[in-house]
Amino acid sequence: MRKLVSILALSACLFSSCTQNTEAPKLRFDENGEFKILQLTDLHYVYKDSRSDIMFERMEELLDFEKPDLVLLTGDLIYAPPADSAYLEILSHFTRRNLPFAVCFGNHDDNWGMSNTELYDLVRTIPGNLFPERGDNPSPDYTVSILGHDSDEIAALLYCFDSGTYLYEYQMYEPVHTDQVLWYYQSSKAFTKANGGEPVPSLAFLHIPFPEYRAELPRVGFFGEPVCDPQLNSGLFNAMLECGDVMGVFCGHDHNNDYAINNRGILLAYGRYSGGDTVYNDIPNGGRVIVLKEGSRHFNTWVSLKGGERIDYLEY
Repeated sequence: MRKLVSILALSACLFSSCTQNTEAPKLRFDENGEFKILQLTDLHYVYKDSRSDIMFERMEELLDFEKPDLVLLTGDLIYAPPADSAYLEILSHFTRRNLPFAVCFGNHDDNWGMSNTELYDLVRTIPGNLFPERGDNPSPDYTVSILGHDSDEIAALLYCFDSGTYLYEYQMYEPVHTDQVLWYYQSSKAFTKANGGEPVPSLAFLHIPFPEYRAELPRVGFFGEPVCDPQLNSGLFNAMLECGDVMGVFCGHDHNNDYAINNRGILLAYGRYSGGDTVYNDIPNGGRVIVLKEGSRHFNTWVSLKGGERIDYLEY
């Protein structure tokens, strides 16, 4: 169970290293007012295992073709020990390109000899990482700021959540905790206040989908398995509706889903399974691309596949 963060402590660190790694590269919109994110999810890398070769092949191809400004990895990066070597091998593909990256842990990352806290501290040593100092929190949630093209004002925000693992005593996936919802709510309100009362256009990323992904709404994309969400609702989606800043939420976890739905004005989307053949997968691997537009509540997204194929284009 995560340590409950007090509102006073939260407020004190909201715009400091608790929300942004001050040593990380500054992210900003380009001269066309765009910022491109490549979401990779569920790599399930087994160190030096040839079944993972297709994962690295596709990842390099997507990086070459899409040329993202940021890579966002939404969990389950590794699937066997040694955890440190596996993580370093994956992330080296981004550091070689001087490409910033952010990580949300999945339910399998801490199964292979290192806790998420140890993995967090390892990632903090790698150039290009966007992890803030974690303080006493074993695996903190954090924000990533995207600045305007020609200013140092925050033009967009990314909320990155640790969605937990598995609660064996209850035979269910772990729901986002109350203190995490509180952290998001207080952060969002503070950023809105600092922005003159206008919510900052935002996206959210996590590994395990929440129950609102199960809504019976028109889907764009592939729906190949039941939604494996926690059986308890944390209230995070309701908090996002109330705050009015989050335009889209992007998860992983379910390898045979890559669909998106519009649930009450928030796009709930899966990334595309990006791994190799170390775990189950019935659709070709790839990634999801999100392109934010500066100065508006507007983004485009699609699934990017082998050979530059793009499918399921959506405009928010």
